[in-house]
Formats: sequence, C-alpha cells, structure tokens
Amino acid sequence: MQEIYNPKKIEKKIQSYWESNKTYKANISSKKKFYCLSMFPYPSGNLHIGHVRNYTISDVLARFHRMLGENVMHPIGWDAFGLPAENAAMENNLSPKEWTNSNIDNMRAQLKSIGFSYDWDREISTCSKEYYKWEQWFFIELFKKNLVYKKASLVNWDPVDNTVLANEQVIDGKGWRSGADVEQKKISQWFLKTTDYSSELLADLKELKGFWPENVITMQKNWIGESDGAEVYFKTSLEMNIDVFTTRLDTLFGVTFLAIAADHTFIDKCPPDIISYCKNLLKSNNDLKKSDEKIVDGIFTGIYAIHPITNKKIPIWVANYVLTGYGTGAVMGVPAHDQRDNNFAIKYDLEVIKVISSQDSNDDVYTGSGILINSLDFNKLDNISASDSILKFLVNNNCGKQVKNYKLRDWGISRQRYWGCPIPIIYREDGEILAVEGSELPIELPDDVDFSLGGNPLENHPTWKYTKCNKTGLNAIRETDTLDTFFESSWYQSRFCSPKDDEKMIGDEANYWLPVDIYIGGIEHAVLHLLYARFFHKLLRDQGMLSSNEPFKNLITQGMVLKDGSKMSKSKGNTVDPSALIEKYGADTVRLFVIFAAPIENSLEWSDHGVEGSYKFLNKLWNTGYKISKLPKINANIDLDQEKKLKIMVNKSILKITDDYGKRLSLNTIVSSCMEMLNAITKAIQANNLGTEVIFDSYKTLVLLLNPITPHICHELGSLLNISDLDKDISWPKANMNFINDDQIIIVIQVNGKVRKKIDVEANISQEKLENMSLNLEEVKKYTINKEIKKIIYVKGKLVNIVAL
Repeated sequence: MQEIYNPKKIEKKIQSYWESNKTYKANISSKKKFYCLSMFPYPSGNLHIGHVRNYTISDVLARFHRMLGENVMHPIGWDAFGLPAENAAMENNLSPKEWTNSNIDNMRAQLKSIGFSYDWDREISTCSKEYYKWEQWFFIELFKKNLVYKKASLVNWDPVDNTVLANEQVIDGKGWRSGADVEQKKISQWFLKTTDYSSELLADLKELKGFWPENVITMQKNWIGESDGAEVYFKTSLEMNIDVFTTRLDTLFGVTFLAIAADHTFIDKCPPDIISYCKNLLKSNNDLKKSDEKIVDGIFTGIYAIHPITNKKIPIWVANYVLTGYGTGAVMGVPAHDQRDNNFAIKYDLEVIKVISSQDSNDDVYTGSGILINSLDFNKLDNISASDSILKFLVNNNCGKQVKNYKLRDWGISRQRYWGCPIPIIYREDGEILAVEGSELPIELPDDVDFSLGGNPLENHPTWKYTKCNKTGLNAIRETDTLDTFFESSWYQSRFCSPKDDEKMIGDEANYWLPVDIYIGGIEHAVLHLLYARFFHKLLRDQGMLSSNEPFKNLITQGMVLKDGSKMSKSKGNTVDPSALIEKYGADTVRLFVIFAAPIENSLEWSDHGVEGSYKFLNKLWNTGYKISKLPKINANIDLDQEKKLKIMVNKSILKITDDYGKRLSLNTIVSSCMEMLNAITKAIQANNLGTEVIFDSYKTLVLLLNPITPHICHELGSLLNISDLDKDISWPKANMNFINDDQIIIVIQVNGKVRKKIDVEANISQEKLENMSLNLEEVKKYTINKEIKKIIYVKGKLVNIVAL
C-alpha cells in the first residue's frame, strides 16, 4: 500500500473496474427491490454543482441499499427536448440534434467521473425516436378515448419563447423559462383532460403524507384547489343562461350585478362595442397576474339577468378580475360582502345590499359568518343553515345544483416549436382530423429545417408537413405543433423499467420496480413535473400498463447550492466547475463535501475551505489505513478498558449511522460520526495500547460505513487491506449489542458554552464526581487556567458547562 493518497489514479482504476464489470446492472430478482431516482438532467452541456449534489444524494442512498442486500435500480437519462437546444442551434448554426447529442456525450463523461453507480444499460434520451415513438403511440390511445382534444382557447403566450405555456408554467405572471411577461392569446391548442382526474389527484395526496415533504403536498393541494359550493342558474333577457359558481350561497340575496370574464361564451351574444372592448382587454390583461390586484375595470353589456328567487333584474358586466379558468367564468357581484365586488360597485355606482348581520359586521365589507337579513323567507337563519336551505330551494326549482369545483385546468400540451416530439395528427383535406396509423410511427422530425424564417420551422417546412392519409389517399397536412417537454418527463420513470422494449411502451417489469422508492429533485417542480407525473401515472394505470396508483413513494427536495449567499449563475460570476474540482481533489472529495456541508433539505453554502477540509479528511483516512497496514500482528501492551471503550463507540456509531442513512436521511451527520470514529482510531494507534485486531476491525467498519459516500477510496482500501470487495461481498456492518452499553452515556463538556470534550461516563455518575472529572480534563484546564470558576451548569445526562472568567 502506498503511503500517499492519489485520488486521480485510484478513481480512474475503480471506475474502469465498475464499467467493465457492469457492477451496477439491475435485474429482477427475489430480493427486496429498491428503485432510486433523481430527476434526470437537461443536457445543457456541463454539469453544475447543483447537479452534483442532487445525484450524489441519490447515489449515496443507492449504494447504502445495495450494501443492505437489496436489489437496487439506479438509472439515468436525458430530458433532451426543449427550447435551449433550438435557441443554441440558431445562435451557433448547429442542428438541435447535434447540439443535444454532443452535450449528452460530455455530461455522460462527467457523470462517470464522479463515480455514480448507474445502470448505464438503461440510459434513455427523450429526443431519441425509440423513446418518443411510444409517446406518440400513447397520444393516439388517449385521442381514441377522448382524453386528449383540441379547441380554440385563451392561452398564456410567451412572447420571447414564442410558445404557449401551461398555467403551471406561469410564475407571478412571467414565463417560467424566459421570465417574460406572459400575454393572453386565443389560438387552437391540444389539451389533456387533467380535470378528469382532479378528485383522485387530490384524494391520493393522503397516501403521500409522511413520505413527501408537507409543503409539496400543500402546494399541490392548493393548485388542484377543491371548493365545495353551488352552481346557480341565472336566466337572461337573451335565450342563454349564465351559470355562476359560488361558495357563498348565503349571500345570494345580496347580488346586485353579475360579472363575467372577457372571453366568456356569453360575450358572443353582446353588441359589437362590448366584443371590441373584450378583445382589447384580453390583449392587455394577463388575468393570472391581474386577478388579485385592487384596480378593477369593466363595462356594462346592456343585458340583464334574472335573480332565480326574487326575479329582480340584475345588470351583467364584463370585469377584469373574473378568471375564465376558475368556476364558470362568471361571478355573483355581492358588494356588501366581497372586497373586489365592492370596489367595482363603488367605481360604477352599483347598488349595495347587506344580507349578513353580525356584531362584527360594522365594516363596509363584511366577509364573516352571521344571521341573514334582507333575504325573504331565509331571514334570521344563520348563514350555514341558510346556505343549505337556499340550495334545496334552487334544486327543487331547477335553478341550481350542488357542485365541487377545482382550480386545476386541463393541461395544454402543444407548443409552437421545432425541437419537441411531433404530435401524430393529420388534417385531411376533407376537414377530418385523424390520428396517424400505428404502423407509421415514429413520426420523426425533419433535419433540414430553416430557423432563419422565424416562428416554428415545421410550419414553414416545404415537404415535411405535407402527407397523405393512408386510409383514403386524400391529401393531408401534419400537425406542426410539438408536445410540451413536460410530456416526456411525466413517464420516463416507467420507461426506465424496460428501456429497450420494442413491443411495449411499458414492460411487465414496471410492476416489479414501481413505484420509485426514493425520488430526488428540486422544490421548484412541486406543481409542474411532480403533478404531471402523478397524472400520467394514473393514465398509464387506467390503460392497463401499471398496477400502482402513484409514481413516487418517497420524495426528497434538496436545497440549492449558494455561493456568497446567492444562487450560482454565470451572470454573477459565482459558478464552480465540478470538473476542475475533481481534477484537483478527486471525485470522493467533492462527494464528501456536498454531503457534509448541509442537511439535504437545506441550501448548501459553497466553501473552498470546506472542500479543502474534506480532502484533508480523506488523506487522514488513507494515512490511517497505511499505518494500520504496518502495525504488528500482536501487541502485548493492551488496555482492556480502552479496547472496550472503542468497541462501544464503534458499535453505537453503527446503529446511529444506519438510522441516519435509512430512517432519518441525515447524511451530513454520518460524516460527522465517521470523523469522530477516525479520530478515535488514530488516537488508539498513537497510544499503542490496543490490540491490532480491534483497531483493524474498527477501521474496517469505518470504511464500510463511509463507502456509500466515498466509494472509490473505500473500494481501494477494502482491496489493499483485504477488508472485502465492497461491490461483491456486499454486507452492511451490524452492531454487536453486547457493546451497546446502556450503562454508559456520552457527556458534552463545555467551557463558556464551547465544546471542549466529549466523555463516556457511567449513566448513574453523581454530579459532584462528574464536575470534578470535568475540571481535571486537560482540554478543560487549557481554557480555565488563571481564571475563576464562576459556576458549573449541569444538564443531567447531557452536558457540563464550566463558566470561567
């Protein structure tokens, strides 16, 4: 064994061994399965430290579960379609395919250099025809079952990326990728019937409670947005009802106007000046951004509705604060009991009728509970009882019904871009819209596109868009929109189970591997990818391809990597190149640092000093192994009490670290415990009063416990010291309960609040004895010499704090 730690040499050798032996290839077996997955990367060209942290966490857990003897699948792939490739193609005069595949090659090499234990035989790329062929096939199946449809709709238009965005992709009124102010635009789009699954998506969140972060569950619950209420039918002076959803049926007698969205179907019945106003409003008003603002605006349509109980005429207004995507796109205007309605009524001098009375209802706008007034036969009822009674009246008179409403809308899945999965639809010259035949799949993207023409190159392609219907021979035009890239990432976890299957979209193996046992990724995907993936999983289940209800059993949302308190970005000049770090320190050092620097869920503050510290620790680990290799086989100078203390410490560490890996997912504290173990072992070597076998066994345990985090150095140490082949002789250390001595406890010794020593003592030690023992420790004397002991604070069973001034 060489005395000097050489990570570059070691890691290259070990990685070559793993690759040539296909060490991490996963197959179905009788063992307990463990499917570990990180959100796969977009092939931007280079890994960043955020990637490294995410993938190191998943690799650590995958390696730990392998050592437990479980059958682990840990795959990787590429979320390869998307706008950046198209933009790069225009900037660099490259095809998106060339740019993407080149980036994949580079990033694959980077991933391998960090030693991630992937089953590379399962690698997938969403831009490969072998992958998106099945996506097209599934689209056709959904089309046949009317779960996908096309309609003209007001959509969120990103003027920078020149494409439609789903509601989930609009963040505070801006495009999720470009950051541009989103506009409203009416165009024909393809939709998936997400709303058919609103109730189940909400109900099944209960299955995830305790396994997913509570804030993610809350975000999805709020996004789905279930409301219990009623739909009230208002007749109009035209032959068309306006149906209104409300959760406050108790305020029905306070309605003094109806407010409808600018794109409500009723607008088509309005005079030309109203239609013109609405078109201008839609162009200038992003309802997702403006709906919660206090500035209200509108126009009277000149048309009246009829109150379903009083038969009173109610004016119908267009209002900018009414959301077309929630409820029915129409609301009851109740100015006495809703602030926005009140603002609107004041601006346009509309009637205000108070119908809820309470001791607390002196405010102009009262939104609480109370007793009904000005409500005919329902006066003097409390508002809860009144709501029930009013609903019964409406139902009995065919004027309304009880309903559940959801904020969740159908998912708009078509994008006006080139670099995406072609939608397998043709428009025949006789007006028919048809799915292509399965035998025609995959519909591939053409390579000879011209980006200089602007817009969607598929729309401008001279030949690709023109085809014939196989059934009739009639001329047809292909759909030139492509699928939203979230479509690809919604089912990739299932395809990993049988990535080479040419006969099925999802092979039978999926029901062995799914659901994913631990899924790791950023919180920013809470209501984007994670909601879509849950929805898609249920679609696949209902098509008979899966048997489980949810795709991901456990979810970890790791924190961001920061530098100088800010998120890393090229524009700020605060990025860190993982490849340069690996070249200088080795992959194990980088892995160790990103695990040790912060708890998984917290942000990680980058520290060059911390990286140096991790490198020093691995040097110390190596040097200790070298010293142990030189120890004599027999040591005559043995202190049995010290041997017992080391054994107790090691076995307690096994229990704690095992729980930290498995139950608590407290990976950073594992490193702390291993550092304490290494310190204890090095002190034992220096003291020369322990048997060589005890020291070797303790060091062997340390190497095994560290292996999931720093696998290269541990593999090499295992080989050189004849510990074991950590990839073949997989065995997680088991604690010897004979040395888990409940009569011994660890007490923290502090001087003026700073930890100076941790000592093992008998659990029933007296306070006086413990204080005297603490004062006589060399580590304490160093900080109390020539000082007066003012007081000693004792927390039973935990710590002694000596206050010396």
